[in-house]
Amino acid sequence: MTIEIGIIGLAQSGKTTIFNALTGGKSDTRSLAPHIGIAKVPEPRLQVLADMLHPKKVIPAEVSYTDIGASVKDLGGGKGAGGQILSQLSGADALINVVRSFADETVPHIEGSLDVDRDIATANLELTLHDLGIISRRLEKIEESLKGAKPAERQCLLPEQKLLAKLKVGLEKETPIREMGISADEARLIANYQLLTAKPCLIVVNIGEEQISQADSMQDELNARYARAGSKVITLCGELEMELTQLNDEAAAKAFRTEYCLPEAGLEHVVQLSYELLGLISFFTTVSDEMKAWSIPKGTPALKAAGKIHSDIERGFIRAEVISYDDLIKCGTMAEAHKKGRLRLEGKGYAVQDGDVITFLFNI
Repeated sequence: MTIEIGIIGLAQSGKTTIFNALTGGKSDTRSLAPHIGIAKVPEPRLQVLADMLHPKKVIPAEVSYTDIGASVKDLGGGKGAGGQILSQLSGADALINVVRSFADETVPHIEGSLDVDRDIATANLELTLHDLGIISRRLEKIEESLKGAKPAERQCLLPEQKLLAKLKVGLEKETPIREMGISADEARLIANYQLLTAKPCLIVVNIGEEQISQADSMQDELNARYARAGSKVITLCGELEMELTQLNDEAAAKAFRTEYCLPEAGLEHVVQLSYELLGLISFFTTVSDEMKAWSIPKGTPALKAAGKIHSDIERGFIRAEVISYDDLIKCGTMAEAHKKGRLRLEGKGYAVQDGDVITFLFNI
């Protein structure tokens, strides 16, 4: 499973700078064109397992980032940018909303001043208006369809109408859909609409170098106001992170991080929070001398986890041979794990746990 994340924000917020920092890319930060890049998911356990089991190939999980280019401004107003943005965000699993906090006289803020709270509110309003537009239009179509609907058709339309009406009321109160506590069945019912406020959202406050010393306190203060179900805030110096990811010298990058008291790369922190918001875990497979990390939603049964690897494995699933990462590390080798009886045989319904090392047995 490749996680897909859309990067939105107002013009001049540093969206493309953040995109470059996350992907190690060198896209033109002045361009309004969309950019797509892939980043490897940092997973220290994968390298530990590789050092132990010595596979010929190690493959981390991946994150796909899409920098939409256009401003999120006017998304809810039905203007030209809206359709463009929607087409680029429709497949995203989550959103990153880049909010500007850095000062730069050569790059004026589109609102004429810096105000993180105002800009967060603006983006939230645009996403809300966008979703309200989709829901209102759909409700109108359902109303028309019900006039001549047969009983079987009404049974399909009425639950959808009831749910959309509930969501509309919540959105009119400026409550994002992700905070409304909808059920899994309800989420499936509206999945095709790709409603943007239903997606988890990580707010990245793009700070300047002079703000780094206050980054942690700023982040805590903003999270106290904006952290909700499916939403968190992180502070990131996009310009510095972009420069560090583009360095070919890891030792030099580490020295810079020490100098600026930056304990981890921005990518690692963003991916970690994205995983938390999406409710994702990692499991590992080692097949044909290849070790690979996979990302799946927490609670995924073994049968569906097998399907992430290949549909044939899901179709011909027999059982899963499972050992936890911690148990394998304690045993030292897979042979020792077998000897100590640490490997378990699990069936289709087993809920895969974070860090599981799994061999799927199947027959087709």
